[in-house]
Order: sequence, then structure tokens, then C-alpha cells
Amino acid sequence: MRQPRWRKLLRDGLVMAALAAFALTVVLPLVWVFVTSLKSSPEVFASPWSLPGSPRWDNYARAWREAGIGQCALNSLIVTLATLAILLPVGSMAAYIFARYPFRGSRTLFGAFLGGMTFPLFLTIVPLFFLLQALGLFDSLEGLTLVYVAYSLPFTVFVMTGFFQTLPQELVESAMIDGCGHVTAFWKVMLPLARPGLLVVGIFNAIGLWNEYPLALVLVVSDEIRTLPLGVANLMMTEHYQSDWGALFAGLVIVMGPVLAVYWAFRDRIHDTMVAGALKG
Repeated sequence: MRQPRWRKLLRDGLVMAALAAFALTVVLPLVWVFVTSLKSSPEVFASPWSLPGSPRWDNYARAWREAGIGQCALNSLIVTLATLAILLPVGSMAAYIFARYPFRGSRTLFGAFLGGMTFPLFLTIVPLFFLLQALGLFDSLEGLTLVYVAYSLPFTVFVMTGFFQTLPQELVESAMIDGCGHVTAFWKVMLPLARPGLLVVGIFNAIGLWNEYPLALVLVVSDEIRTLPLGVANLMMTEHYQSDWGALFAGLVIVMGPVLAVYWAFRDRIHDTMVAGALKG
């Protein structure tokens, strides 16, 4: 029986209203943080929901220079890019083996990777602390990068394994008929086809690493190599006692800005990849 038109319109209207309400709960806090970052401290308390009388762009300058947010952002960028440069090739190779070349014990090993996604982070912090001290990598960007690689590897292997399983095996067989070996077929054929999956994994890992706090808090001590989350935590303590709330919110905007920009730039690719993965699954 055909559904009445008014009922369909009512259902669509309710769905759109629910989506609009959800969008507002996401967008309005971001707008409020940005507007507040342009206010002076008296304005923040006197009129928290109004527009600033005159934008205080110097809040960003104070957050960038005095709190060292600029150096912290550079450290986070270095660690994130270095981690992705190691993580994506290593994780893709491991995922390709799990997806295409099952061996004795591969299910157990793959289950161990999945277990790494559920293992509580706080249980690993103390062993990592002593391990990096023994290796001479404590309080260094190199040591933090290696820890981030290990920390992000289970998620990367899990996602890329599923993606490689959706690619047709006939492509590898055709490449081998043309004279490619297993290694060449992976690098020249399968990995380029997995580029959408690499993009999604890279973006989600980059967002997680950019905002990672507990590991950096324990494994980094020196001020000059603090990452951005540590810098923002220091900014919160400093500006809280100085009552410079405008600079504090400016620091929060500096943290959120790159993440939102990257996600917005690749939003269509992420959506298409996720929809394709859902349809293939």
C-alpha cells in the first residue's frame, strides 16, 4: 500500500529538523569559542553570549608568543607527520599480509592487533616510561614518534585489512602474469588502489595524534619539545591565574583550526570512502 504523501512529508520534515538540531549542537559551540576568543576578559564575564565590542586579535598573538603555542604547534606537526610517514607504509604492509596471505597463526596475530585497540592506555604508560628511559629516547620527539606509531598501528591494520579484502584478487594475478612479484604487485598495484583507505586512516590518525595528551604528558618533560595539547594545558593554567580568558580561548581556536580545516578539505573523500566500504561490506 502506497504511503500517503503527507505522512512522507512529515517524516522527512522530522528527520531534517533532527539533523538541523544536531548540527546546531556542533556548530554553535565552535562559533561561541571563536567569538569569545576575540573578547577581553571583562567582556567574557559581562556579556558571554554577545558579539565583541571591538575584535581583540592581539589575543592570538599573546597565545602564540607568550604561551609558546607556536613552538608547541610545530612540535605536534613534526611528530604527527613523522608518525604518519612510518605508520602508513608499515600498517599497510601488515594489513595486506593479513588480507591476502593468511598463514598459520595469522588469526591469532590479527586478534592481538585488535586487542591493542581495546587495551587500556593507562596500563601501558609506566612500562613505556621505563622502556624509553632504557633506550635513551625519553623526553624526545623521536621516542614520542615511535610510541605514537605503536599506539596507532592496531587501528591502521584493522581498517586497511578490511579495505584490502574488498579489492579483487584478479588484479594481483594479472600483475604477476605481467611479470610482477609479490612486492612489486603490492607497491605498484594494490597500494595505489588502497589510496582512499589510506587517506581516511591518515586523517583519523592525524586528528587523534594532534589531540593526544596522556602519553605526551608522561613522556615529554622539556618545555621546548612540548606538543600542542600540553601547550594548551599550560596555557589554561597560566591564563587562568592571569584572568586572560581571551588568550585562553584564542589558544583553543589555534588547536581546533587545523583539525577542522583538514576535515573540511577532505570531507567528500572521507564520505565517499565510508559509503563505498559500507556498500562493499
